Amino acid sequence: MDALPLARLAQFAGGEIVSGNRDSMINRVSTDSRTLRPGDLFVALRGENFDGHRFVATAVGRGAAAVAVDRDWKESVPDSCAVLRVAETLAAYQQIAAHYRQTLPLKVVAITGSNGKTSTKDFVAAVLGRRFRVTKTEGNLNNHVGLPRTMLEASARDEIGVWEIGMNHAGEVAALAKLARPDVALITNVGVAHIEFFGTRAAIAAEKGELVEAIGVDGNVILNADDDFSASIADRTRAKTIFAGINHGTVRATDVRQTGEGSEFTIVEGAHRCRAQLSVPGSHMVQNALLAIAAGR
Repeated sequence: MDALPLARLAQFAGGEIVSGNRDSMINRVSTDSRTLRPGDLFVALRGENFDGHRFVATAVGRGAAAVAVDRDWKESVPDSCAVLRVAETLAAYQQIAAHYRQTLPLKVVAITGSNGKTSTKDFVAAVLGRRFRVTKTEGNLNNHVGLPRTMLEASARDEIGVWEIGMNHAGEVAALAKLARPDVALITNVGVAHIEFFGTRAAIAAEKGELVEAIGVDGNVILNADDDFSASIADRTRAKTIFAGINHGTVRATDVRQTGEGSEFTIVEGAHRCRAQLSVPGSHMVQNALLAIAAGR
């Protein structure tokens, strides 16, 4: 994260600085008092099984420059630590990330899908990293808390963000896409993960398809050519759509062979052909690699 004055972050959050130095420069936003660094803004999130407000004193003791708390939190902190009061800390955290993302010049590739998000994310980052400075989701921090954290780790030096968009309930993809403001959407596939919350694959596809609706006409959409829902998802966007798949697509693979060391295949795009190797086995990894190649186009 690039350093910003607390007053600017308060504007992002729609909150009020009620005590302390509003001009403190914040280098990092943290939601975990255990990993907090001196000078951080600590955001006290509430969850089903925890309340970050219980750890405000710990954050102050670790050198937090400021703490963001809900309006109903009435305790005091030393003058060395500013207090940013907000209506609700999770919403404030998300808005800080969303507004911060708008200050960055980077292009964003957002990746969702039932399977293969993390592998595809790593492949895309590797492909684009050959030419650009890339920041990417670490692990699978891809939900309503993890995505803002990922966004806040980017800086003005970065050129490309490769971010995962996770979901397990209806409405989550659209909400996360609104935060990330992606330029490119990539959907790995539509499977049965979380089908207990949706009932059918068609309902899952409808939710995944929310991501392509977030892409403007100047953006790009990358879809799995071998997935039976990709055509209907493509109908939901006016952006340029590239299909990639082992059997079909603009970018596809032929002569796929599994070896003891991974996979070998020929990348086919129009008249161009190139032999490739992966150090990981499985046709699903070949598919993920093809999607990454399409993203690199």
